[in-house]
Amino acid sequence: MIYHLLYPLHTVISSFNVFRYITFRTIYAAVTALIISFILGPWLIRKLKEMKIGQPIRDDGPETHFSKEGTPTMGGLLIIFSVVISTLLWANLTVIYIWLALFVTISYGLIGFADDYRKLVSQSSRGISGRWRLFWEFCVALFVAVVLYLKPGFTSNITIPFFKTVLPDLGWAYIILAVFIIVGAANAVNLTDGLDGLAIGPVTICFATYLLFSYFAGNIKIASYLQIPYVAGTGELAVFCGALVGAGLGFLWYNSYPAQVFMGDVGSLALGGALGTLAVMTKQEILLVIVGGLFVVETVSVIFQVGWFKLSGGKRIFRMAPLHHHFELKGWPEPKVIVRFWIISILLAVLAISTLKLR
Repeated sequence: MIYHLLYPLHTVISSFNVFRYITFRTIYAAVTALIISFILGPWLIRKLKEMKIGQPIRDDGPETHFSKEGTPTMGGLLIIFSVVISTLLWANLTVIYIWLALFVTISYGLIGFADDYRKLVSQSSRGISGRWRLFWEFCVALFVAVVLYLKPGFTSNITIPFFKTVLPDLGWAYIILAVFIIVGAANAVNLTDGLDGLAIGPVTICFATYLLFSYFAGNIKIASYLQIPYVAGTGELAVFCGALVGAGLGFLWYNSYPAQVFMGDVGSLALGGALGTLAVMTKQEILLVIVGGLFVVETVSVIFQVGWFKLSGGKRIFRMAPLHHHFELKGWPEPKVIVRFWIISILLAVLAISTLKLR
């Protein structure tokens, strides 16, 4: 809104010309989201405590987590609110990619909210039926995938990391891939959200990485230089990513160990869905496996654990899944697990960025 209100005045006040620059608006989108988080964070935590919206803890989880019973949850509402307001203030709202990104963020947040609410009502760690949750997740992702597939100028080619000339066209099958990426990313982040600051740290790093990817993909000169697909309009997604980075850092202020508030499914599903959507819209779908490698490993650890448990008649590969619990039960202090996973996320992000030239 600030962009639409002030930029047209640049013909009268030349200094307002600064609002045309995506870099400028991205920085202030991040700052705005951060300030909103700092201002509303204490109020939200206080309200959640007054309403007794506390986190149920799994009975079969690590014993060190039992003391976290009752910690306010649904803090993801703070992230979503900060991101939406900041994006609406600083982004060019005529770009459809912005609206699709906000649509996924809010829709997946609502799905997560329903899941969190169900857990609170039942006073257990089980939310709504997994089938119903996946059904609505697939519906939202399918809508976005179809809109992108039908959008003029948006191709169904996919980018293969390390290969600049390999751009296979999937045709209508691209819709299936896009749905899988969005839903998969949402649930991968959700599975990783098990320790104080464990999910919000790496996911903020991922958004910072896709901030660069979106800016590069939306700039025809940079895209041509790096030999990556140019997608007109996606540069504006850098503003959205900036808002996510600011909101993520603001939430981390309260979610760092020992956490004052948890994001809940309302936050993890919204952030994961937004991350998957960004990967699709910037045509860096496959690279998400590297950027979000930590989330991939966490998800795979659960799949392997459950699969081997059923096939072997009760045996386990890990002491507990997802993987972060395995290291906890091996004796790693929670802060050490968190920080080491953050370091891995940073290394993966750097590796992913380097692939833009290693082609």
